[in-house]
Amino acid sequence: MKKTILVSLLPILILTFVYLAAAQQPTKVPRIGYVSGFGDPNNPGPQVEAFRQGLRDLGYVEGKNILVEYRYIEGKRDQILEHVAELVQLKVDVLVSGTLPAILAAKQATKTIPIVMVTNMDPVATGIVDSFARPGGNITGLTRLTRDLNGKRLELLKEVVPGMLRVGVLWETEGVIASIGPIGFKEYEAAARAMKVGFQSLEVGGPNPDLEGAFQAATKGRVNALITARTAVLNRYAKQIVDLAIKNRLPSMHEGSEYVEAGGLVSYAASPAESFRRAAHYVDRILKGSKPADLPVETPTKFELVINLKTAKQIGLTIPESVLYRVDRVIKESAGINRHGVADESRTRKE
Repeated sequence: MKKTILVSLLPILILTFVYLAAAQQPTKVPRIGYVSGFGDPNNPGPQVEAFRQGLRDLGYVEGKNILVEYRYIEGKRDQILEHVAELVQLKVDVLVSGTLPAILAAKQATKTIPIVMVTNMDPVATGIVDSFARPGGNITGLTRLTRDLNGKRLELLKEVVPGMLRVGVLWETEGVIASIGPIGFKEYEAAARAMKVGFQSLEVGGPNPDLEGAFQAATKGRVNALITARTAVLNRYAKQIVDLAIKNRLPSMHEGSEYVEAGGLVSYAASPAESFRRAAHYVDRILKGSKPADLPVETPTKFELVINLKTAKQIGLTIPESVLYRVDRVIKESAGINRHGVADESRTRKE
């Protein structure tokens, strides 16, 4: 009788043992690799913080149920390959970056680790993915379509500065990627030609761009408005760029609102914070089993027109009512920007 009972209980005892053994096994904590073109370990910057907020919104707590390995370029492009190689060697579960050179380096370095991108470029035109609907391969994410807005930015700048006769474009020669060419520069040049606006190239080299020299060239060339083509290097000098624009009384158009928060006049772009929060959703879906090849690339649904009225007053410019009517965000006091190009949002006043 006892033997019969023991035999009948044996399957239950085995299942209980297996369950307890499994429960004692440590749960694998996913590890994410993040290559940032902004900030440094002490001042990560708004993009990293937006990504972290996106993770928190989805229930992830860094150090508990997710690990993030951050690598900062800090304006030194020669470190990109090293950072990407290190994260690939660590066998991270997902690799994230908002910097085009790092995205391209990751594409070359691994065909198996999922990559989540946040890019300013058209990822199909640049060969990063096969299509928006079905990216193929191991890369997906978001595009902010920054380059597609270059003509619109010039058009808006002409509205803001009705007397604009000649525009200068500040761009960085080391931001040139062989397969793409001068990022942003050619589009602005073509748009200026179509609008019959004079055009001057204000190229600088990184990692220590001669910004003073560029503004001297702008003055000599009688430029009366400025556009900054954003790159990882120039982003680190956002405060210096906008200060020089104010000093030279140049109305400035930028490709990201962080420049306007630092004291630039106007920007027109997709919200960077929203883009990097959304990147966290891609990470979440991949960790839950989705394949990058099957996750469509997101495009922006809204672009922000941001204007700094304090800067307009400083340079003696009255913003036309027709432009103010369309503004999405008005900044009345510039944020503090530290030497890493990171805004101190607590000092920003917005309507």
